[in-house]
Amino acid sequence: MVKQIIEKTKPELEKAVGFFGQELAKIRTGQASPALVEDIMVDVQGQTLALKQLAGISCLERRQILIAPWDPLYLGPIEKALFKAQLGVSPVVEGKVVRITLPSLTQEYRDVLLRLLSEKSEQAKQVLRKWRDVAWGEIQEEARKGVIRQDDKFKGKEDLQNLANQYAKKVDEAVERKKQEIER
Repeated sequence: MVKQIIEKTKPELEKAVGFFGQELAKIRTGQASPALVEDIMVDVQGQTLALKQLAGISCLERRQILIAPWDPLYLGPIEKALFKAQLGVSPVVEGKVVRITLPSLTQEYRDVLLRLLSEKSEQAKQVLRKWRDVAWGEIQEEARKGVIRQDDKFKGKEDLQNLANQYAKKVDEAVERKKQEIER
């Protein structure tokens, strides 16, 4: 029974780490990445769509993002959405594409990014702890009902903590990789 509860918790921990990874990809470092712009919402013909649904997004150079809309009519709305997104860059329309060149990071902006990184890391770890606590609550409830023995209950607590620690380590590793990107 304890293993079932722990196995049921694993996908939630995976989702939390996956979401954290997506959030990290949105943090602008000195390096260009399609993730910086792909989820920006664009108003086109009365609909609001994510940029990735309207254009191909690629990185030609370390600091440059190229956005090639599927339809030339999307150029204006895409440019407008990029300005609204306040990325700290100016998109430039060149023929049938939009080019974004990322500036070098200042030390002040690096410090802001590192604080943001720390906040997002703590939020991810809070979610991991929440799911650990939910699973622990289920284990305790089953132990109160007599379904789980006391020895199994405490072994389950230890296994649950080890699992939570594994996922917290994944978060820490992702943070370290992102810090290295920021400090480059």
